Amino acid sequence: MTSRTFGRASITLPDLGGGYLSNVTSLESGRGTVQDFNYADADLRELDLANAHLITGRIANLRASRVQLIEVRVDSVEFDGCDLGNLQWVGSRLSRVVFKNCKFMAGNLSGLALDNVLFDSCRLDYSTFEKLRATGPPAFTHCVLTESTFTGCDLGAAVFDDCTLRDAEFGRGTYKATDLRGNDLTAIRGIGNLTKVVIDRAQQIELTQALMAELDITFGDDLDDPSLA
Repeated sequence: MTSRTFGRASITLPDLGGGYLSNVTSLESGRGTVQDFNYADADLRELDLANAHLITGRIANLRASRVQLIEVRVDSVEFDGCDLGNLQWVGSRLSRVVFKNCKFMAGNLSGLALDNVLFDSCRLDYSTFEKLRATGPPAFTHCVLTESTFTGCDLGAAVFDDCTLRDAEFGRGTYKATDLRGNDLTAIRGIGNLTKVVIDRAQQIELTQALMAELDITFGDDLDDPSLA
């Protein structure tokens, strides 16, 4: 199987069966399973899937104004150039899945188990990641996560690589061995929860700046400056 390496993590990519995929016009199936498929260029008002299983396929250029996915298992699937508006993805397992050039702005991903999942060059601004559980390494590379929130997550061994993390908040959770190297950490929030993460030595000053901003610290000599009164 093909893989990509980020820091110390190796992500196993989807095996799409050599490209022999059948074109489909819907991700719904009477049996609840769609396999060996190619779903492309759909423009939907709503996409609702529940208790479904997507196996070995590619979803490209899907645009939907509102998306709700409940207990949707995804194995060996690539999402490319998808814009999933008002995304609500709950209680699902994702294994060997790639999201490339996708947009989930203000999405809510809750109760997902992630096993070798890659977010590559995605817009995830203002999104909420709640109770994610990494059973295999997940990676975020070249992603925008401005004002996104992680809460109650187990992201041990996750990788963030060259991401925009401005005002991203890391709430209570497990981040042991989460790799934050290669990112600007000066404006992240929730510093006290990031115990045992991996950073570069040069990032120590960035974390210090972020902590000082979070604590709203005032320098003593600023108290004597009337312009700051």
